[in-house]
Amino acid sequence: MDDEATTLPDGEQYDLAKVGANWQQEIERAQRYFKSWVDRCTKIEKIYLQQNDQQSAKRRFAMLWANISVLQPAVYARVPQPVVERRFKDAEPVARMASELVERNLAYTADDADLDSVMRSVRDDFLLCARGSVWLRYEADFEPLDMGVEPSDPAGTAAAGSPMEQITDERICIDYVHWSDFLHSPARRWKDVTWVARRVPMTDGEFDKRFPEGRASLAANGAGSNHGTNQTERAQNEGKTYVWEIWCKTEDYTVWIADGCPTALEVSEPPLKLKGFWPCPRPAFGTLSTSSLIPVPDYVYYQGQVDEIDLLTKRINKLTDQLRLKIFYPSGDGSVSPAIEKAMRPENDTVMVPIPEWAAFTDKGGSKSIVTLPIDDVQKVIVACIEARKQLIEDVYQITGISDIVRGDTQASETATAQRIKSQWGSIRIRDRQSELARFARDIVALAGEIICDQFQPETLMLVSGIQLPTAQQKQMAQMQMQQAQMGAQQAAMRAQQMGQPAPPQQPPQLPPEVQKMMEQPTIDEVTQLLRNDSIRGFRIDIETDSTIEPDEDAEKQRRMEFVQMVGGFMQQAGAIAQQTPMLVPVMVETLLFAARGFRAGRQLENTLEQVGAQLAQAATAPKAPPEPTPDQMIDLKTTQVKAQAEAMKAQTGLAQAQIEHRTTIEQARSDMAAQAMEQARNQQQPGAMQ
Repeated sequence: MDDEATTLPDGEQYDLAKVGANWQQEIERAQRYFKSWVDRCTKIEKIYLQQNDQQSAKRRFAMLWANISVLQPAVYARVPQPVVERRFKDAEPVARMASELVERNLAYTADDADLDSVMRSVRDDFLLCARGSVWLRYEADFEPLDMGVEPSDPAGTAAAGSPMEQITDERICIDYVHWSDFLHSPARRWKDVTWVARRVPMTDGEFDKRFPEGRASLAANGAGSNHGTNQTERAQNEGKTYVWEIWCKTEDYTVWIADGCPTALEVSEPPLKLKGFWPCPRPAFGTLSTSSLIPVPDYVYYQGQVDEIDLLTKRINKLTDQLRLKIFYPSGDGSVSPAIEKAMRPENDTVMVPIPEWAAFTDKGGSKSIVTLPIDDVQKVIVACIEARKQLIEDVYQITGISDIVRGDTQASETATAQRIKSQWGSIRIRDRQSELARFARDIVALAGEIICDQFQPETLMLVSGIQLPTAQQKQMAQMQMQQAQMGAQQAAMRAQQMGQPAPPQQPPQLPPEVQKMMEQPTIDEVTQLLRNDSIRGFRIDIETDSTIEPDEDAEKQRRMEFVQMVGGFMQQAGAIAQQTPMLVPVMVETLLFAARGFRAGRQLENTLEQVGAQLAQAATAPKAPPEPTPDQMIDLKTTQVKAQAEAMKAQTGLAQAQIEHRTTIEQARSDMAAQAMEQARNQQQPGAMQ
């Protein structure tokens, strides 16, 4: 086994035996580093589960369990709601659609991976041991391709001549890691950590399937299942092998080694290329110092008070057992001591106790024939112990910051203002815990989003999200059909001109509504290219504010109502302004889009708002046709037209009459002139005739 080696795709070779021995030493060194913390957390967990002392469990005050039960719903209450937004909310249809696809896939992943139960387990580890961890994995199911069909291989991963497979299903697994199964290199800050590891329990079948040759290595090195130290651990570990999965950032590889086996099972490249390298977010840490990443559980800070509370509880219980009526009376034989000892036993419920030496018992032979046990003093001691314990409990609440408002304990005499102030200031100490778990949930969602962007196929993105986008080929075919329709219309016009017929009016080809909607959407190829490109992805993955701590079933309805109210109020104000000043319509459209992008519920309508806004802006800047006249104006207009026509006809009649009179005058003048000419001619002829 010593000469066994593995070769990475980049050509670098590793000796499995040497690598395994080095990492066994590294893990043992880290375990020694965290040993005091692990021992402390083991004791705290036993106290929380009442497993520390079964005999005295009934005599303890369950302070730790009570505090954890109060803090659990206060720091985390429901599954986080992912939010994917564009870093710059510009009018980019491709980026908007990509963010919508990723957000829906993240919401499905949270349900499919049962993120809620994972977060609840992390919450419990966080409150008990001050550290909670998870691990993310990418899984895919494959099946052989039909060689008669040419598959699309956009990434170019299928080699020529190799058996080709296609992905039938892919998912993201979010695994909860127990606080004792997570290790990392000793460091002061998380950014200085060089490797992280988790211990994975594998059954024999899972181990043989994952490492076909690993069983021989275990047998050769004498390693096997971890049997455990008690009956519970032995039952849990029966038939299982613990394997460490190590991600080393400095060497840029992953190592698998079995617990106790000096030979590595596998050395390979990281299966995921993540921005931060780690397949896990920064653990949810409790109290930390700047000296190390070893957290301090909260129970440590009030453990002394809890021990005193338990001691007082034991005393109270013992004194309570003595609150029984005991009557002593004289008897005939025996001594006093055995009778008194028997009467004071807790299990003795006998009321009448015989006393042989009655004279010695009743103070020099007193006259009392019956004497009762003095329990008034016992009662006073019990009251004093209860008061002392109550003060210790208040001290614990002062240390932990759990106020009576958080516990739901208040007084009827308090005013509403006092309760509000106490609620406000009482939650300050818990706010850091809430923020830490919210940060942890956000990091989980961000890691899952990064894996979705890098690994998920376009078909999976659309299938999970329920959004169907066209491919580049489908859009190209639709464009070709449009061009063919335009060419057909042009050819019909040319034939009509050649035949001497009037050409039909040129109109753009009308596409079916579904095709027109498809042309307006970005293609899945453009969306996938954007998701694959880290430099231009530009997404901000977050969770909703207070989504992990404030359960509100009507949150989505409230968001929608707020958006509708905003849009309705804006429309009322903008309508009046648009009528008076049409030039301000483009400004109001951009203002509406700016406001809508701030609402999560408004992102679904953003594309529609952009299209309607463009149409409104274009209509506002276009020249307007004259307004249609009212009915009264129509009557006046028709009256004016009739009068104008009458005046025109009158003018035409007068003109015709004037022309006739003018012609008559001219004819009369001509007649007069002709008569005068004839008269003159006759006059000239008469003297000659007379001579």
